[in-house]
Amino acid sequence: MKTIKPIGIIKNGYTEKFGVPRQSGLAPSVVSEIEINDEYNDINAFRGIEEYSHLWLVWGFSENGSEWSATVRPPKLGGNKRVGVFATRSPFRPNGLGLSCLKFVKIENRSGRVILTVTGADLKNDTPVYDIKPYIPYADCIENATGSFADRHKNDSVTVEYSKNVYLNESVKAEITEILSLDPRPQYQNDEKRIYGLSYKDYQIKFQYSAEKIIVLTAEKDEK
Repeated sequence: MKTIKPIGIIKNGYTEKFGVPRQSGLAPSVVSEIEINDEYNDINAFRGIEEYSHLWLVWGFSENGSEWSATVRPPKLGGNKRVGVFATRSPFRPNGLGLSCLKFVKIENRSGRVILTVTGADLKNDTPVYDIKPYIPYADCIENATGSFADRHKNDSVTVEYSKNVYLNESVKAEITEILSLDPRPQYQNDEKRIYGLSYKDYQIKFQYSAEKIIVLTAEKDEK
């Protein structure tokens, strides 16, 4: 059997696993770049890709670090109910592979390096990408398909508010708002006194969950 190896890595502001959306496309303001590795760094390999609006990415759960499990506890089910791993998109899989559909923005040759820009990624910074395939609407979009518990939670979101002492430029604020509106907290935690920390780009964000909304307490930029 041929060994698979990364064709590139993704670069974005998700510097840690906490806060990364649990599905692709849920934070469309977040821009990512896919940097193609030397062995596949040939612009001809991507000829015609501009004609597609979306791309499938096959990638690896590079920081999972756990063995596969026959049953898992999906966060959207409160972290208590167990279902089969193959009935979920859990990272605790035999081969640790993820699949995401992302909006394609552009491709460029930047100083000899092929770079693809996409939005809506649910991948942490530096995640290895194993393959890129075009999204084909007539084949990939199935009308009347059902999605089990995911359907029941597809519109889940919370209101995000900011304390008066939080100052962010509008683009970063839009990205952080999208990420937090997905409620990254473990679903079984409802302690309204607890303060959570989230790292995004070069910001350290502190927030609380209170009265069914998320309140951003601070958003401090790392000084380097």
